[in-house]
Amino acid sequence: MIPQDLLVTYIPRHHRRILCIFPKYSRSFGTFHHAYPLMSCVKAFMPPQGILVVAAYLPKQWEVRFIDENVQVAKRLDYQWADVVIVSGMHIQRLQINQINEIAHKEGKITVVGGPSVSSCPEYYPDFNILHLGELGDATDQMIEYLDTHVTRPEKQIRFETKERLPLNKFPIPAYDLVNLKHYFLANVQFSSGCPYRCEFCDIPELYGRNPRLKEPEQVLVELDAMLASGNPGAVYFVDDNFVGDRRAITKLLPHLIDWQKRNGYPVQFACEATLNLAQSPKLLEMMREAYFCTVFCGIETPETDALQAISKTQNLSIPILDAIKILNSYGMEVVSGIIIGFDTDTPDTPDRILEFIRLSQIPMLTINLLYALPKTPLWRRLEREGRLVFEENRESNINFLMPYERVINMWRRCITEAYKPEFLYQRFAYNMQHTYPNRIAVPNSPARTSWDNIKKGLTILLNIIFRVGVFGNYRKIFWNMAIPALKTGNIEGLIHVGLVGHHLIKFAQECDRGDESASFYSQKVRQEVSVEV
Repeated sequence: MIPQDLLVTYIPRHHRRILCIFPKYSRSFGTFHHAYPLMSCVKAFMPPQGILVVAAYLPKQWEVRFIDENVQVAKRLDYQWADVVIVSGMHIQRLQINQINEIAHKEGKITVVGGPSVSSCPEYYPDFNILHLGELGDATDQMIEYLDTHVTRPEKQIRFETKERLPLNKFPIPAYDLVNLKHYFLANVQFSSGCPYRCEFCDIPELYGRNPRLKEPEQVLVELDAMLASGNPGAVYFVDDNFVGDRRAITKLLPHLIDWQKRNGYPVQFACEATLNLAQSPKLLEMMREAYFCTVFCGIETPETDALQAISKTQNLSIPILDAIKILNSYGMEVVSGIIIGFDTDTPDTPDRILEFIRLSQIPMLTINLLYALPKTPLWRRLEREGRLVFEENRESNINFLMPYERVINMWRRCITEAYKPEFLYQRFAYNMQHTYPNRIAVPNSPARTSWDNIKKGLTILLNIIFRVGVFGNYRKIFWNMAIPALKTGNIEGLIHVGLVGHHLIKFAQECDRGDESASFYSQKVRQEVSVEV
C-alpha cells in the first residue's frame, strides 16, 4: 500500500479551495429515514465512499471541505468560500446534481461532476464545466492539473475520461476526517470492484468490469481503523458489487478481518452483498461467521425459475433458493433480499408466488421494487430495440410492461403492503430471533462494545423505540408481543434491531399504500427541490 502523501503525482503550484458536495437522496425504501428519529444523531444512511476517496486524493496543499446534503444543506457561504465545486452521485440524484451546479454558477465557481451517473450518461449534465468520466485514475490527475492552472470557468465544457484506472490497492483512505460517522445509520468499506455475472438489468459490469479488482487486506484494516477514529458506527457494510466475486481473494481477506475483530474487541458487525450461491461455500461461511458477518444482501429478484433464466440470473439456480437461505441463516446471517416486479415473465399470479416465497423464506426485509431500465444495460438495449422505453414524467418506471401499467403498479403495491403488515413482518423477525441470531458467535463484552458512549446510544434508541412504537405506535400490541420476551431474556440487541428496522419498513409500506412513495428507487415521479441556507 502506497503512503497517502505519495499518491498524487502532480504537485500543484497554486492554492485552491475545493468544496465537495454529495447531493441529497430522494426518499426511498433503502434510505431508512423513518429509523433516524429513533437514533438521536443519525441523519443519513451511509457516508458516500466515492467522493470521500476523491477528497482524500486531492493535493494535500489544497483546502477541502465536504458536505453531505443528506446531513446538512450547503450554505451560500460554503459556495462563496470555494474556488471549485465538485459533485458526485447516481442517476436518482440527477436533479439535485444539476441544481447544485446552478447554485455554484451563480457564485461564479468552476463546477466538476464525477461518479457513476455522469460516467454512464454524460449527456445528463450539459451545463457542468468539467465532466470526470470513469473511475479514479489518469483523468483525475488531468483534472487536478487543470484546476491548478485555471481560475475561471471554461467557455466550453471539458471532459476528462479515465483511460488508466488507479489500481484499488493504491486508493487513498476515504477522507473520514471530513465526516462525523455518528450521523450515519451505518458505515461502509469497499474491498473489490466489478462482478463476473451479467444480469440483464444491472449496469455494474459495464461501469466497473467483470473481473473484480481488489484492495489489499491491510488496506481494509487501515480504513476500519480510520472509521473507528471518526466514531464507532456499530455496523460496516461492504459495498462491493459482489463480495464473493473473487472467492480466492475473500478467503485471503477474512482471516485479517477475524484478527482485527479479536484485536479490537468486536466493535462492529459486518454486512455485505453477495450472490446466493455463497451458500455453497461452507469454508467461506464459517470464516464470515467468525468475522461477525450478521447480514447478507442477496439479489434474489424473483422466486420464479423462468424469470431468472430470462434475466440471465442463473447463478440463483445452482441451489434451491429456500435451501440457500436456510444455510445462510444457519451461520447466523440474516438474509436481505432484492425483489423486482415487472419482468416480462410476470403473470397475474406473480404477487401470490412472491408473498408465498416471503412466508416460506422467513426473510424479514426485502427491497420490493418496480423494474426500471438503467442506461447501458442489456435490458436498456433490448427494450430500446423493441421500442419499449418510455420517458414520460409521473411514471414509476421507464418501461412499457407487457402487462397493463396500472396492473403492474397494483401488483407492486400489494406485495409491499402485505409483506410489511406488522403481524407478518414480526412473524419473520421472530423466526430469525429464534433460528438465525443464536447461530452467531458469542462476542466478548469488550471495552469497545461496553463503552459509556455505546451504552448511552443503546439506551437512547431503546427508550425511543419503547416510547414512539410501544406507547404511540399504531401496531404497539404486536410490538409488545415481541418486546416482552426479548426484555425478559436480555436480548436487547435483537429488540433494538427489530424495533429500528421494523419501524421503517412498516411506516414506509403504509406510505406506499397511500400512494406517497415511489414504486422504484429510480422512479421518474421522484422530484425534490434543493434548498440553500443563507
